[in-house]
Amino acid sequence: MSFNNNLDQLYRSVIMDHYKNPRNKGSLEDESVTIDMNNPTCGDRIHLTLKVEDGIVQDAKFDGEGCSISMSSASMMTQIVKGRKKEEALELAEIFSKMMLGEEFDVDKYDLGDVEALQGVAKFPARIKCATLAWKAMEKGVKSDNE
Repeated sequence: MSFNNNLDQLYRSVIMDHYKNPRNKGSLEDESVTIDMNNPTCGDRIHLTLKVEDGIVQDAKFDGEGCSISMSSASMMTQIVKGRKKEEALELAEIFSKMMLGEEFDVDKYDLGDVEALQGVAKFPARIKCATLAWKAMEKGVKSDNE
């Protein structure tokens, strides 16, 4: 088995782990920003709640339904933005968008952790909207929060 096959297998298992055992599933109450978005092309839906205080994403939870790419991406996104400044969360969304489009991005700026497992999605243009849905919801939520 080649290195790329091993890497693809690892990435698939990371994606399936987040799909079967989603992190931060649920919703936040009180003073949280709520964003509902869907992908009408394939039916993916996300309900994202963010708690932003003092310019920092204190907490993030999601609910919804969709394919393994969509739901695992939401799980990974909520993990990586928690505790980040709003500006950092938006930068991460920009990096993720570049990754999905196969563009160059600064790999050393942030440790993307499990999010790297989604880079193979760039090879499947029809699935990019699945992967980016949660990130677009997060961007909308962070930008709409006017503390």
